[in-house]
Amino acid sequence: MAAIPALDWVYLDPADANATQAGELVSVEPGGMPIYRVVSLENGRAWLRDLGHGVDRLAALTDFHWKALPARS
Repeated sequence: MAAIPALDWVYLDPADANATQAGELVSVEPGGMPIYRVVSLENGRAWLRDLGHGVDRLAALTDFHWKALPARS
């Protein structure tokens, strides 16, 4: 598993269709496992890569409530 840097977690607003972008990290719980990298987005769904296992999956964006931002020093 790749090391995950220190992160701050922000709540995803379900009303904001642009709240998540490809390349960002998302999770069901802030800092909870598993953490997924958004590979691509289409029609409210996301292809996700599980950072712990390297497995890809397709999921609705509404399944995720938190996204990671680089931690502020």
